[in-house]
Amino acid sequence: MSRIIVAGAGAFGTALALAIERPLTLTARNMGAMIATRRSPRLPDVELPDHIALDPAPRIGPDDILLLAIPMQALSGYLEGLVGTPKAAIACCKGIELDTARGPTDVLAGALDCPSAILTGPSFATDISQGKPTALTLACADPEMGAALQQALSSDTLRLYLSDDPTGAELGGALKNVIAIACGICMGAGLGESARAALMTRGMAETNRLALKLGASPETLQGLAGFGDLALTCTSPQSRNYSFGFALGAGTTPPEGKTVEGRATAQATLKLAAKHGVDMPVTKVVAGLVSGQITMPQALDALLSRPLKSEQED
Repeated sequence: MSRIIVAGAGAFGTALALAIERPLTLTARNMGAMIATRRSPRLPDVELPDHIALDPAPRIGPDDILLLAIPMQALSGYLEGLVGTPKAAIACCKGIELDTARGPTDVLAGALDCPSAILTGPSFATDISQGKPTALTLACADPEMGAALQQALSSDTLRLYLSDDPTGAELGGALKNVIAIACGICMGAGLGESARAALMTRGMAETNRLALKLGASPETLQGLAGFGDLALTCTSPQSRNYSFGFALGAGTTPPEGKTVEGRATAQATLKLAAKHGVDMPVTKVVAGLVSGQITMPQALDALLSRPLKSEQED
């Protein structure tokens, strides 16, 4: 049986380690306090069971399954320092690399000579860590490897649905963070539930436009990695991206010390959209707001003054 290594002991990486329910290794830099207390600073109410080994520098072997719960913008740097090649590598992050406009599986393919996959979908770390049922998409271009990973990682509370469309899965997970920021801004500014529903719908439409242009399957965006993750992230204050947007819309200071992947993803997505000739007005407005290049009145004007058209138009 392959050994499982979860790299990244933040809230999501730790929650995954808890949910997989089989012996595995959780690794991160500077985890002395975790080793001493058997608790994560990000999930302090949960004691880590004995089947989770804590090792700040495990040796990566050819039979290992490596899950990378590393923030998207730090993934390339982490892989540069990785020693050894695993049997398979699974990205457990959501976003698009700002410098290169690559998704997680492209980053993995460029750094590791092994099959890659992405694990994504509607999930909050607190729910997973408490054993609440969660369903995610596991997308792998290699069907045989994907099926093996599905069997290795699924548990009684973590249900994995297999997909052969990593492009669609990673774009759904990445762009829902951008739309979540937009929805947070909407609610923070007091624009109402109807406006939020419109933003979710039109944000999903532009996600589909870009994803299909890049070869994704429309069914992927209708599933857990697309609609499911969008519905969760755009409606809950547990979402870091939504909370960040809410603070912007309300004119308050966003929470500090939390990874908000949608900020960089909005900028990176605009590069992809321009390259492929895809119109993405919601993403453009979010990128302008988070960078301070436009104001809220300008953002509203940019969206509400767009030409009227059919809902089915690109």
